[in-house]
Amino acid sequence: MLDVDVLGAALAPDAPPRAEIRRLCVAAASCAGIAAAHVAIEFADEQRITELNWKHRGLAEPTDVLSFPIDGVEPLAPASAASDRGVLEAPPMRELGDVVICAQHTSDVREAIVHGMLHLLGMDHETDSGEMLALQQRLLRAERP
Repeated sequence: MLDVDVLGAALAPDAPPRAEIRRLCVAAASCAGIAAAHVAIEFADEQRITELNWKHRGLAEPTDVLSFPIDGVEPLAPASAASDRGVLEAPPMRELGDVVICAQHTSDVREAIVHGMLHLLGMDHETDSGEMLALQQRLLRAERP
């Protein structure tokens, strides 16, 4: 199960309902084969996103979305030795990280959610050959209500 916390929703009046935010996160995580994880989607004001952008990227300007990965997508070790004895157990819960979105600086909050999630999963549109943005568009088309 993907556990999704939504913080600061009042700062994004155009944000989709929490159930849709979760569906978008689940769709992105499933592309990396991740089913058991936790992620936080935080909506921030322009001042907070500017501070985070300066602190983490050296850019003193607001941006639309920032991602802060924690566990990444590498395989995790089993939670216990039970798996070594052939006992079935749930996959370990992964802490994907946080996606911070400034609704004032994005034209599509849904796109920012998926974009941030794909970054948490290790994708980078600045270094790939367009794969991340193509996947983002496929996910958004598939998840349109």
